[in-house]
Amino acid sequence: MRGDDLITSWSAGELTRGEFPAEHADALLPILRWSKDFLVSSHPELGRTGPVCPYTQPSLRKDLFHLALPSAECEDLSSAVDSLRTRHAKLSAPLSPEDRELLTILLVLPAFDPADSTELDELQRKAKDEFVAEGLMIGQFHPVCEEPGLYNDDFRPLRAPVPLLAVRKLLVFDLPFLLSDDAHMDHYLQRFAPEIPTRIRDQLVADAGGDLRGEALEV
Repeated sequence: MRGDDLITSWSAGELTRGEFPAEHADALLPILRWSKDFLVSSHPELGRTGPVCPYTQPSLRKDLFHLALPSAECEDLSSAVDSLRTRHAKLSAPLSPEDRELLTILLVLPAFDPADSTELDELQRKAKDEFVAEGLMIGQFHPVCEEPGLYNDDFRPLRAPVPLLAVRKLLVFDLPFLLSDDAHMDHYLQRFAPEIPTRIRDQLVADAGGDLRGEALEV
């Protein structure tokens, strides 16, 4: 367990061994089960081969998969999200570059309305700019999340039994999640160009319609 005034987190291993307060079981254990069942498995509606999230199983295997909760005293969830970013940095510090790519923290938010994702969507949208600028991805999961899959518009991969925000390191393959925002794309190019793999380069040039971002890949 690791904690501060705003959030407390546990690794999946600690949760599996029951090393957490029993009063948090209803919030944490459904997400742990969902992570171990849904995220690591294939799905007939996914639109590609492989698991729903290819990073979850390696993260779980190395016990780099963490679940967190806001503290009871936390009245401003945006501050808890900032604390989540700080927690990720602290956990990343002693890790190898390879393991940093696997470090994942899910901030479970049981107080959010499970029938309406509007508030969570807005919280994620506001936080994403700063997270991407610091080389992190932040995504929202919710029981009624309507975000479609990348390979099948009818699939809803971001539906989880309890509302949450997920944070991990920004990777070169995250391009599809950043294309709709110019600032996010600028941060992506600054971080990864010119070492972007050919397949990702081709996608970027095609989606950008051959504009200056396509030229930037050659710098």
